[in-house]
Amino acid sequence: MLSSETRDKLRGVSTATLASALFKRGLRNQMIQDVRPLSGPKGGSMVGEAYTLRYMPAREDLNPMTVFRDHSHPQRKAVEECPPGAVLVMDSRKDPRAASAGGILVTRLMMRGVAGVVTDGGFRDSSEIAMLDMPSYHNRPSAPTNLTLHQAIDINVPIGCGDAPVFPGDVIVGDADGVIVVPAEIADEIADEAVEMTAYEDFVTERVRAGQATLGLYPPTDESNLDAFAVWRKQHGR
Repeated sequence: MLSSETRDKLRGVSTATLASALFKRGLRNQMIQDVRPLSGPKGGSMVGEAYTLRYMPAREDLNPMTVFRDHSHPQRKAVEECPPGAVLVMDSRKDPRAASAGGILVTRLMMRGVAGVVTDGGFRDSSEIAMLDMPSYHNRPSAPTNLTLHQAIDINVPIGCGDAPVFPGDVIVGDADGVIVVPAEIADEIADEAVEMTAYEDFVTERVRAGQATLGLYPPTDESNLDAFAVWRKQHGR
């Protein structure tokens, strides 16, 4: 369970910093590839636990328009059951030729308090979604209904999204650079480390803007920079 403290910490760090912290632990493929913010997060990064939806290639005789009459259809069920504060992550097989969802479903997610939505496919009604107060990430706009190519097959199971492994409950963080997946079991320690890294990076940025060279500063191979950082932290309450 993602604590409010860890959620708040992750809101204040970048996906780039998280990628570095994960890389130190040997995790190289946690960044969801080829997704872009359609409607970006406001007031910090998008953060929430993953609730997943998996699509497979559509078999035409099983995927007519009438499937939506079934209230247990996985796509519609996911929209109604994704918990408030979670992020709906969709495996659309990296295929944006048909939409993973559209403006009405994303609006419903927003109204239910979902923290964001991510697909490695595409959204229809993209200009409408871009106006919503709902972080939304996709590959590119796509008008055709998902039924033409994708068959919603399962919810809240392990998936691949943009080549990243996503397990239900993993922590999803999104910013202007993209979306990263933090394994649930290390989310607290990654958040703590990322906060520390961010403080040092802010210090480095200030020093570089003041004219200091990066050698020995970033990374801090010169101990005198760590001493200066300790003073800076006290001055800035960091």
